[in-house]
Amino acid sequence: MEIDNELLLKSFVTETGEGLVQMEQALLELELHPEDVELVNTVFRVVHTFKGNAAIFDLKFAQEFAHALEDLLDRVRTHDLSFTPDIADVLLSSIDVLRELTAAAAAGRDSSPSKYKQLLQRVKAQSGTKPAKRKRTRKTEDSKEVAAAPIPQEIPREATSWGPSSTSARTLRVDVQKLDRLLDLTGEIAIARGRTTRLLENREQFSIEELAEAHSIEAMLQAELQELVMKVRMVPVGPLFRQYQRTVRDLAKELGKIVNLQIEGDEVEVDTSVVEHLRDPLLHMIRNALDHGIELPEQRRKAGKPVEGVIALRASHQSGNISVEVADDGAGLSRAKILEAAKKRGVVMDATGMTDDEVYQLVFESGLSTAEQVSSLSGRGVGMDVVRRNVQALRGSVSIESRPGMGSTVHLRFPLTLAIIEGFAVEVGGNTYVIPLDHVIECLDLLDLPAEERSRSGGAGVINLRGEPLPYIDLGRHFGCTEERNGRQSVIVVRQESQLAGLVVDKLHGETQTVIKPLGEVFEGLRWAAGSAILGNGKVALILDTAVLLQEFCKEKVEVA
Repeated sequence: MEIDNELLLKSFVTETGEGLVQMEQALLELELHPEDVELVNTVFRVVHTFKGNAAIFDLKFAQEFAHALEDLLDRVRTHDLSFTPDIADVLLSSIDVLRELTAAAAAGRDSSPSKYKQLLQRVKAQSGTKPAKRKRTRKTEDSKEVAAAPIPQEIPREATSWGPSSTSARTLRVDVQKLDRLLDLTGEIAIARGRTTRLLENREQFSIEELAEAHSIEAMLQAELQELVMKVRMVPVGPLFRQYQRTVRDLAKELGKIVNLQIEGDEVEVDTSVVEHLRDPLLHMIRNALDHGIELPEQRRKAGKPVEGVIALRASHQSGNISVEVADDGAGLSRAKILEAAKKRGVVMDATGMTDDEVYQLVFESGLSTAEQVSSLSGRGVGMDVVRRNVQALRGSVSIESRPGMGSTVHLRFPLTLAIIEGFAVEVGGNTYVIPLDHVIECLDLLDLPAEERSRSGGAGVINLRGEPLPYIDLGRHFGCTEERNGRQSVIVVRQESQLAGLVVDKLHGETQTVIKPLGEVFEGLRWAAGSAILGNGKVALILDTAVLLQEFCKEKVEVA
């Protein structure tokens, strides 16, 4: 039987990724409990497994590096060496090199990363091993080392320099019992569908009640199948949260701060696609908390705080949604600095009457930063903009609470799953659109505006909502509908961040649950379309991204002005 090298390599990349996450967490725990031999054994097993797998593909650099790590770990395991902060630094840096070696192997190369030689020498120096002389490699005509035989290509996503590594492939571990139930359900649905088909083919022999009962059973099984598939896609946030322990450790050390990362609600489950969208926002928020929020030990001592700062990652379920919080006990946000930076960039001209919530929302503006100088961590005004864009991609919302001298908390709120949407169907210009239900506040009747008023307002205006002004957008005008639209119209009141706005539509079709389908390349220019859905009548409806829609409209109004 032929060996599938490509499949073996894919397994090697996946297994190595999981093992290195386990190794990283064990090393961080070992810093707190340096005498725990079992943690050392855990790290040793990961390295030994990596070396064995590397040997299968004849990865010389990977084998050499892993062997040196084994020498160091063996001396720690036998108590010949104490587990010191220097050894911890070397071993944690080694994880990055092992990831790079794995990425090179996945791309078909047996090559050494830039940090390889220097770190290999540090590993050998810590273990007391004399560096072995490398055999001279045969040179090609252009004086480069001869590359190893190509390995089937499977390129993983690169790990960020200050964040958790991403998985090399989108894989999911599934309980066998759930797979068995999925198989049973597909069989039961096939039987139920067959029964319904026979009833329809011989409907004169059966009553409408029997047909309704068969349809009800089929619908019940379909709903159970859908619910089970959603559960299969759910994963706990704990593994994602724990990957940031390394980030906090390394950045705090670089900044000269003492910071402890606390994790709460690590058992809370979210859709696997949500985890991918959360990686970058969490990284940027943690970096901001470390750089801007947590003070230096001496500053904290003078303020009467413990010298050790705290960053908390929390997850919880709230009314069918997921809430994620990043909180710190640092200095908090400075309203004055935010407004000063916003005025410099022309984002705000007059801050009179702005609430704290409105001011704090300004930190999500692209390019806005309160840092006095640009550093490797901050000053570009990009990080929080990434947070907002990723949260909006999750159909979620983000808000900030802050108290001067007490710290800040960033709240993220988004749906449990991205695959199915609870929506509100509306009709505009003869087409059906779906608005995410969690954005809808209420529906209002709006008398038909005269044609001259429509032309003068440009499809926008303000109505009185219980004594408060409500800006609205006529979606028909915004989408360029040219046909005549007569009669009464309705306004869907939606909430975006802390603001309310109205969307004028022709007809209301009511609540609907739909499966989100991705859009093709033809619709790439429609930023306000978050996806598509197939309705019960077989027609296709676009799902509106209310955040992007309102941003585009505001931009157009500014340009016109």
